[in-house]
Formats: sequence, structure tokens, C-alpha cells
Amino acid sequence: MTSPIRPSLVEAMRAGQDVIAALERVRRAVRAIASDDALSGPQMSALTLLGKNGAATTTALAAIEGVRSQSMSTTLAALEQKGLIERHADPNDGRRQIITLSAAGEAVFRDGRSARHAWLSTRIHSDLTVEQTQLLIEAAALLERLVRRP
Repeated sequence: MTSPIRPSLVEAMRAGQDVIAALERVRRAVRAIASDDALSGPQMSALTLLGKNGAATTTALAAIEGVRSQSMSTTLAALEQKGLIERHADPNDGRRQIITLSAAGEAVFRDGRSARHAWLSTRIHSDLTVEQTQLLIEAAALLERLVRRP
């Protein structure tokens, strides 16, 4: 059995740059759909993390986002002021607070997510062929494989 032919380092670097650039453009386009203009990028990101992953501490959210805890505290304070999150005492450590989405925060997360999925699905349906759609599905699986590899 022969080993698969691998791309050159130059080809791999170009592919990586092209993929990152395309994903950034997709991310910006998708974020613009049904985003609440009153929410900043960091606020929307924190809201999305809580919506996808559930309850978390400020420190955990900061670590995921790659920001300082103080920056995340500022972001969460703004979300709390808008009534989108709630703080609860950690039952295991009274000094820590657990952050969750409020009912309003869940609605913003759910409605925004549905609108973004609908927008992208509509674009795929109207702009791509069956073959291109299959290629996109395969590319998504390859990207998942790359990021899940230890």
C-alpha cells in the first residue's frame, strides 16, 4: 500500500491562509445576520458561549475567549445590565459566581442562531450546485478533523 501524496509546505501554507481568510469572512457575514446592534462583538461571543456550553465562571469564559478576567468581567457586566445573563453563587465555592443566560439571553441566542442558520442554508441552496454542496460538507468534515486532532 502506498502512502498518500502530501502537499508541499508552500501549498499547505497557502491552503491554510485561504481557509482562515474565508472562514473569517463567513464568520463576519453570519454574525451580521440577526445580530443585536446593541451587543458588541465580545458581548455576542460571551452570549454565544453561554448558549452553546451552558453555565460558566468568568474565569472559564475568559480562558475560552483568550482574554483577561477583567475584560470578561466588563463584558459580563454589560450583558447583566441588559438583562441577558444572571449570576448565581457557586454551590461548591461561595466566593465564585456561576454565569447563566437569563430567559431574555436565551431568546437572543436562540433567535440569532436560527436566523444565521436560515441565512446560510438559503445561500447554499440558491448559490451552490449539488456537487458543490457535497464538497462543502466534505470540507467541513475535514476542518473538523483538523481541529479535533490532538
